[in-house]
This record gives sequence, structure tokens and C-alpha cells, in this order.
Amino acid sequence: MAETSTQSIVIAAPPDAIAAVICDFARYPEWVSAAKRVDVVEEYEDGYASMVEFEIDAGVVADTYTLKYEYAEDLSRIEWHLVAPSKMQQSQVGSYDITDNGDGTSTVTYTLAVELGIGMLGMFKRKAERVIMETALNELKKRVESLGRAGGDGTHGR
Repeated sequence: MAETSTQSIVIAAPPDAIAAVICDFARYPEWVSAAKRVDVVEEYEDGYASMVEFEIDAGVVADTYTLKYEYAEDLSRIEWHLVAPSKMQQSQVGSYDITDNGDGTSTVTYTLAVELGIGMLGMFKRKAERVIMETALNELKKRVESLGRAGGDGTHGR
């Protein structure tokens, strides 16, 4: 059974700008350092991605996998799960919860549970999860805030 890890970060942007960046999967290779290719495989009727295939290469970890996405109506929660086991993962369940702080900032809470298909000592697995989550949140913050400064709204392709 996969253990769940959670981390949060404050981003200087409203929730809708953050959700727009998270949902703009085609642009992930521009700002997610490990993302080599990201393809929307299937969409819901409203145009949001329902199935997304990722090819990642983070040095020691390289994998290709497909995630199924679901969204809260107001996009305050974006959640996903691994569709089928990949080379490296048996399962993956995650979510972003976006909360408006009422001061022009939002708190993004990232929750992730990954069960690897390869053996890894618990302490190394927890450290890897922590690094993955910190990197993801920091890259998201940098992307959203840079779009805000550039006057963009992050809604490319939506």
C-alpha cells in the first residue's frame, strides 16, 4: 500500500490562474523540468483533459504513464490516478487543492501516493517523494507567478 505525502506552498496568484496553469498540460515541458512529453489523450465535453500521457526523465527515474483526471466544478480540486501500471509505478493517486487566501495569494496543497513497481527502501522512497513534491510545487509557483508578471493569465489553449 502506498503512503500518502502532502506539501503546501503559497503562490501570489488567484486560484483560477493556478488552475489554468495546472490544466494546460501541453505546456508542461516548458516549465516542468522532468517532463519530456505530455499529450492529452482524451478530453471531457467541456474541453478539460480526462486522460493525459506523460513521458518523464528525472535522471535516475524515467517513465511513461497515463493519468486520469477529475476536477471540482470550481477547479479548487484537481485529482488524478494512474490508469495502468507503468515501468516504474504500480499506482499513483494525487491531487492539488487550491485555496484562495483572500489577499491575492492562494495556497496549493499537493497530495501524492505512489506505489513503485521497483523495490526501494522506505527512507529513500520518502526522500524521493519529498523532492518530487517540492520540485513540482516550486516549478508551479515559478510558472504561475512569471505569467502574472508577464501579464498572461496562464490559459493557453483553454
